[in-house]
Amino acid sequence: METTIRANDGTATLINIFTVEPQNQEKLVALLKDGTETSISKMTGWVSTNFFSSKDGRRVIVYSQWRKATDIEAMRQDAAMGPYLQRVGALAKFDAILCEATYVRHA
Repeated sequence: METTIRANDGTATLINIFTVEPQNQEKLVALLKDGTETSISKMTGWVSTNFFSSKDGRRVIVYSQWRKATDIEAMRQDAAMGPYLQRVGALAKFDAILCEATYVRHA
């Protein structure tokens, strides 16, 4: 399944904004990619995940879609996520924002 953004379709969006030292940006992306491929993508309700790396090396933004907000909460509560999030936290500070697309315009 590919990422499709539609307004008000009920899809839950999780946006994580990571702040990282430039020398750790690639390490963070590799860790996030591994976590997505080995664990997160296999969880109930997961739809897609996309990474965006800032050109200055100081931020990584992760845009993930889930079928429902309760699926995101279940992922956060999963026992396997604790050690993974500790490794992520050792590389970067982050804010997690639960969203719903409310406006989309395409050409």
